[in-house]
Amino acid sequence: MKYVLVTGGVVSGLGKGVTASSIGVLLKACGLRVTSIKIDPYLNTDAGTMSPFEHGEVFVLDDGGEVDLDLGNYERFLDIKLTRDNNITTGKIYQSVIDKERKGDYLGKTVQVVPHITDAIQEWIERVAMIPVDGKEGPADVCVIELGGVIGDIESMPFIEALGQFSYRVGPGNFCLIHVSLVPVLSVVGEQKTKPTQHSVRGLRGLGLTPNILACRSTKALEENVKTKLSQFCHVPAENILTLYDVPNIWHIPLLLKDQKAHEAILKVLNLKCVGRKPDLGEWKARTKICDVLHDTVKIAMVGKYTGLSDAYLSVLKALLHASVACHRKLIVEWVAAGDLEDYTAKEAPDVYKAAWELLKGADGILVPGGFGDRGVQGKIFAAKYARENKVPFLGICLGMQIAVIEFARSVLGLCDANSTEFDPKTSNPCVIFMPEGSKTHMGGTMRLGSRRTYFEVADCKSAKLYGNASYVDERHRHRYEVNPDMVSQLENAGLSFVGRDESGRRMEIVELPSHPYFVGVQFHPEFKSWPGKPSALFLGLIAAACGHLETVLKGGHASSLLTNGLSNGKASVKVHQNGNAIKSSNGSLNVVYSNGNGNGVHY
Repeated sequence: MKYVLVTGGVVSGLGKGVTASSIGVLLKACGLRVTSIKIDPYLNTDAGTMSPFEHGEVFVLDDGGEVDLDLGNYERFLDIKLTRDNNITTGKIYQSVIDKERKGDYLGKTVQVVPHITDAIQEWIERVAMIPVDGKEGPADVCVIELGGVIGDIESMPFIEALGQFSYRVGPGNFCLIHVSLVPVLSVVGEQKTKPTQHSVRGLRGLGLTPNILACRSTKALEENVKTKLSQFCHVPAENILTLYDVPNIWHIPLLLKDQKAHEAILKVLNLKCVGRKPDLGEWKARTKICDVLHDTVKIAMVGKYTGLSDAYLSVLKALLHASVACHRKLIVEWVAAGDLEDYTAKEAPDVYKAAWELLKGADGILVPGGFGDRGVQGKIFAAKYARENKVPFLGICLGMQIAVIEFARSVLGLCDANSTEFDPKTSNPCVIFMPEGSKTHMGGTMRLGSRRTYFEVADCKSAKLYGNASYVDERHRHRYEVNPDMVSQLENAGLSFVGRDESGRRMEIVELPSHPYFVGVQFHPEFKSWPGKPSALFLGLIAAACGHLETVLKGGHASSLLTNGLSNGKASVKVHQNGNAIKSSNGSLNVVYSNGNGNGVHY
C-alpha cells in the first residue's frame, strides 16, 4: 500500500479537500485504484451532532456514517463508496483507546498519548486503507489521507506525531507528503510573498514531517523566481512545486495538476513510475470545458434555514450543478431564507419580505432541503403552497417532503392545525410523527441513517421513470420523523400519491402530486449519491421540469440517458440572498469558493 498525505499551512480553507480529491482523480486516471481517509482533529466522535454553521453539512454514507463534507468530495470525484471509518476523529481514537484500557488490553501499563494514541492512529489508517471502496475485490493501490486543520494547531499534534512515525514505518517509496500552503499577493506591491509558506514548511519539518511536494494556493500562477526561492528555502525540487491558482470551477483542479505533471512527481516519490500509465482525463476535460461555456440559465429558489452558509447544503448544490450541466443549463441558485417569507417578516421588515417573495416567484423551480428545528418552517410551508398552486416544479428533501405533506393537509384537507410532532407535540392532526425506534435521550447516531431500500408502489409515476422504471431504489437517509402512516389513506384520497415506500409498506419514502408538472417529496437524501456525469435522478427531474424538458427525460427511460447528448455550454454560478441582500457563497461548489466549514472562503 502506498500513502499520500495532504496537509495544510498558513490558513484554513485553502481547499485541501478538493486538492486531495483531485490528486485521487489524477492517480485513478493513471490506472491506479485509490481510497481516501479524512482526519478531523476535533473531539466529536463524528459530525452528526455539529451545527451546519460550525462545520458545514453532515455527509451521510451508505453504512450510516455521519461524516465530514470532504468525504462527499472524495466520493463525487473518485466515484467510490466510503465507510464511516474513513473519517478519523480525535473522539473516535480516544474512545477506542479508552475502551481497550477498560478491557485491560494494555496489561496494566500507563496509557499515554505516545505510544498508545499514536499507535492507535497508525493502526486505524492501515486497517481502513485495506478496505475496498470501488466495488472491486482486494485493497486499493494508493490511500490519499487528508489531515484537517493547519500545521501548528494544538489538537493536530497527536496526529502529526503519529504520521511522522508512520512515514518512517512504511519507509521511503511508500509515503508522499503534499503540503498545501498559501502564497499571497499583496495588492500594494503586487508581489507573490513566499515567507508564509517558508514558515509553514519550517514548522512542518520541525514536527518530523518533510514535504515531497508543495501545492501553493495563489491568485495566479507562481512566477519562476518564486518557485526557485521556495525550492531553496523549503528543500523541495522546483519541479515538485505546483501552483493551484484561481479557476472558473473546481473541475479544473485535476487538469491543472496534470498540466504541471503532478502525477509524475507523485509516482516518482512512490516508486510507481513503471506501474502508472499516462493519465486519461478526456471525459473529465470535456465535462469541464462544457461547464465553462454554458449560458442559458435555470433559476432554482433554495428555501432553507442555513442560508448564511451554503456549505450547509454543499451536496445539494453539487447535485443541482450536475443536473444543470446535463440539461444544458447554467445554474443560478437564488437563496431564500425561509423566515423571510413569513408574516412576521412582513410586519417587521417589509422590504426583506418583498425581496424574498420576488426571488421565489422569479424562480423556474423551488427546492426545500432537509433541516431540523421549527425556525423558518412556516416560510417553507408557504413556499410549498406557492409551488403547488402555481404549478412550479418542486422538490422537497427530508423535512422538505414533510413540509409538503403538512401544507397539503392544511390547504386541501382543511386540517388547519395539521403539523409535525417535532414542531407541535400536541397537534390533533399529526401528519408527521417521531419514529418508534428513535431515541429521545441521545442525539448522536440515533436517527434512521444510511442506505435504505425504497420500493415503488406506482410504476407509472415520474420518480420511477426517472430511476429507469426500476422496481426499487437504494438511497441514503438521515431523519427522526416520518409521515404518519395512519393519515396516508386520507391524504391519498385527496389527491396526494405516496409512490415509494419501505419494505414494510408503512414508511412513506416518495410522494408525488400526479396533477402537477413536477411536485416530488422524498424522505431520503438523493444529493448524497449524485456524481459529475451521473446526476441524481430526482434533481435531474427538477432541473428538466424547470427547463421544460421533463417529458424528454421521462421518455428516455432513465435520467442518465440525457447525459449522452445532454452536455452543452454552461457555467455554474450562485447568487446567495439573505434578508434581501446578496451575500457571497462560502462553499466550494458552484461559484468556486472553498471553505473549511466556518464560512471563511478562498476562491479557487
